[in-house]
Amino acid sequence: MSILFPLRQAYSSLRQAARRKTRQLRRLSRKTLQLTLLLGGSALVALVSLGFARLADLALHLNGSWMARWPWLGWILLPFGMALIRWLTMRFAPNSAGSGIPQVIASLSLPPSPGRRQLTSLAQAVWKIPLTFAGLMFGASIGREGPSVQVGAAVMLAWGSFWQRMGVPLKGFQVNELIAAGAAGGLAAAFNAPLAGVIFAIEELGRGTALRWHRLVLIGVLASGFLVVALVGNNPYFGTFSGHALNKNMLLWTLTCGLACGILGGLFSQLLGKGPASFAPARWRNWIRRHPVCLAFIMGLAVAVLGLLTHNSVYGTGYAHASEALAGHPPEVPGFGVGKLLATVASYWAGIPGGIFTPALTAGAGIGAQLGELAGAAVDPRVLVLISMAAFLAAATQAPLTASVVVMEMTGSQPMLFWLLVGSLFASIVSRQFGPHAFYHNAAGRYRHRAHEYNQSMKAPASNTPAVRTGAATDRSVDELRADSGKPG
Repeated sequence: MSILFPLRQAYSSLRQAARRKTRQLRRLSRKTLQLTLLLGGSALVALVSLGFARLADLALHLNGSWMARWPWLGWILLPFGMALIRWLTMRFAPNSAGSGIPQVIASLSLPPSPGRRQLTSLAQAVWKIPLTFAGLMFGASIGREGPSVQVGAAVMLAWGSFWQRMGVPLKGFQVNELIAAGAAGGLAAAFNAPLAGVIFAIEELGRGTALRWHRLVLIGVLASGFLVVALVGNNPYFGTFSGHALNKNMLLWTLTCGLACGILGGLFSQLLGKGPASFAPARWRNWIRRHPVCLAFIMGLAVAVLGLLTHNSVYGTGYAHASEALAGHPPEVPGFGVGKLLATVASYWAGIPGGIFTPALTAGAGIGAQLGELAGAAVDPRVLVLISMAAFLAAATQAPLTASVVVMEMTGSQPMLFWLLVGSLFASIVSRQFGPHAFYHNAAGRYRHRAHEYNQSMKAPASNTPAVRTGAATDRSVDELRADSGKPG
């Protein structure tokens, strides 16, 4: 008995240790599986964003080739092309209009419902890519970064839903967290700026929403950005900034850029947010709301006129002009920054898919270059261009941290981050004097309204909702929602 007792005790201890180890391995396996699935979703978002970027570059190349050979072609492509895109958007993907960031913000603030799913569905994302490509090819003043946010959210959400159907759900992740991780990852991948994606998620997507920013979500955002860096290299989007802070009056010039960009950026945000009906004579407002395709045609003509006045420099994202201004070669067209601002407003009012991030940065670069010309040899114009890019984006979005970090990573100007923050914060304060509501959140209110309308149409009895009425909530144009009394969302 005395001999068997120690053996039994040793056997029992070994069994308990084996069970503990098995439980630990299972927990480790589950955590490893969750992390692997998350990184797989982030990789998918990065690859889709990278493919989207290649398509956008192709569209810009095609537009540049056409306009160089046949400058008059813009008078045909822009009005008819934008009208066609608007019709396709209303017919097949009504929730893909505009930037895409308001749709994501609206989705994050809504409870689970069919209307919410419509805002970040994969079907909307699939349409958003070719429609944005067509807009850039025709010459609309739009960007691909905002659309990349909506596409990233839709791809990550579809990835999580796929594994849930396969019986391997991403445990510990709520739908909101998948949307936010995909959206911020899409921005990080689009700008080749991982840190900017994290700041955007916290400052812009997290504003007014209940999001749990636990470690794995932030890892997913960073993974999307770093994967693009691994694939295409750590090359700043606009090239490396080679200037340095001014030796004299740096604060004064920074505040000057912030003031100019804050005023123009505030007006830009108000124009985008209120829509054309709010500025039209009362007798025209009903017509504008009821004829969105005709409005898109007119906006296309307006962009063509601006192109004529600026030697076709306001078409597309304006990336090349911003890069040249940062290198010390300002646009030769007087008033390029204001022209780009107006072309972006006209393109947005047309209701076609397309973002405002890169056009806003380009408009800021044009404003900074104009300030540099006024200052003459007293300052390095490259510094004013850099500060104005961040300041104008901050004024337009009222997200100064995101604007500063985005510009820093896109230009490789880490030593200038302090001055970028000062200019962006001041511009954001000035912009708030024109409207207290941030543009993206203002626009998100209208998409929330659209989701509620869709939910109501789904709940209504079949006898009271004929087929034509049932589709009214989803087919209602963004221009109608945007023009409703000009109220903030």
